[in-house]
Amino acid sequence: MTHNAKSCMERPRKFGAKWTNKHIASDEKIETFELDYDGKRDRWNGYDTSSYAYVVERYEAREAARRKYLKEEQLKKLDEKNNKKDAEVGLSDEENDEDDLRIDEAKVDESKQMDFAKVEKRVRTTGGGSTGTVRNLRIREDTAKYLLNLDVNSAHYDPKTRSMREDPLPDADPNEKFYEGDNQHRNSGQALDFKQLNIHAWEAFEKGQDIHMQAAPSQAELLYKNYKVIKEKLKTRAKDTIIEKYGNAASEEEIPRELLLGQSERQVEYDRAGRIIKGQEILLPRSKYEEDVYINNHTSVWGSWWKDHQWGYKCCKQMIRNSYCTGAAGIKAAEAATDLMKANIARKEVTEELPPPSEERRLATWGTEVPDDLALDEKLLGEALRKEDERKREEKDERKRKYNVRWSDEVTPEEMEAYRMKRVHHDDPMKDFLH
Repeated sequence: MTHNAKSCMERPRKFGAKWTNKHIASDEKIETFELDYDGKRDRWNGYDTSSYAYVVERYEAREAARRKYLKEEQLKKLDEKNNKKDAEVGLSDEENDEDDLRIDEAKVDESKQMDFAKVEKRVRTTGGGSTGTVRNLRIREDTAKYLLNLDVNSAHYDPKTRSMREDPLPDADPNEKFYEGDNQHRNSGQALDFKQLNIHAWEAFEKGQDIHMQAAPSQAELLYKNYKVIKEKLKTRAKDTIIEKYGNAASEEEIPRELLLGQSERQVEYDRAGRIIKGQEILLPRSKYEEDVYINNHTSVWGSWWKDHQWGYKCCKQMIRNSYCTGAAGIKAAEAATDLMKANIARKEVTEELPPPSEERRLATWGTEVPDDLALDEKLLGEALRKEDERKREEKDERKRKYNVRWSDEVTPEEMEAYRMKRVHHDDPMKDFLH
């Protein structure tokens, strides 16, 4: 069985078929397929070819009706032409040509396939919109697009959709190619306009406008048209402004040929380098900017002097544009200041190079310096030595050491000297012979 009792689509019975042996449903045929990798991915797998017979019958009926209609139209035109022939005496050249095309009813019946050569409309096919016949057949002169390039690594052809998106002949001359792939329609014609319309809708939405191409396409298209009109107006206005300010060299009148090819009797001599020696003075071209304008008592223009990647005035060597000219005195003062600064820098460099003088200092035990002119009292020094001996005797046994806190005691010079005299230097090799 292919299903359980819960999934059964038959009418439920009071007693099951296996108990009553009645109303037994037909067995279901289960087909097992062992497909390979390509077979599992075949889009035509499971397709019944017999179902296409209905499509064939429908097209045949439509073709029969079409032929019948064409036959009636041809007979009607034939009758009209025959009637005109009896009424008219002379026939023109055009009518003589039409007589050659006349056919009778018998010929129409015999040549049922004659209408194949008549092209009535342009059929939109997947092959790029090639011109087809009434039967939507490909013209035999047009090579099939899957035969343009027989290389297996060339553009892929999908037989079901009859599409080939890539160009089968990418290296061929574009002027001689008839077919460039199905994607050529996406990059030509109105497809580009539609793409620009979508881009404009996205950008307008990002900038805060309530516009959506899919929700309101008419609104988006109208907004895009208005945008193009406004953009064209702004471009035209900018162009007119530039032409008004600078003129239009293209619209100006050409120089007369008499002036271009003009001759004169003026003699001009040149040297080997092409410089004029005699006959005409060299004319320097004038700039559109102001020239020889001196401000703030300067005798030279701004930019006549250059130093350290800065422009300045040559008369006073100042680099500030709006400065007042100080003349030669300003130059001397600036040079003196520069020399003084260089001397200070050199003196500082020499000072930094010299090592600092080392001073020998005899530091005390507690980080203080011992003055050379220190005067000590002999009695106080003896008392301090006695107290130092008592303190050391008490510290020999840590268990018997007393805990005495003397907050108010201050270290006197005699006590400091007694501490130095009794201190044991552990690095001294003669320490065992001192006491």
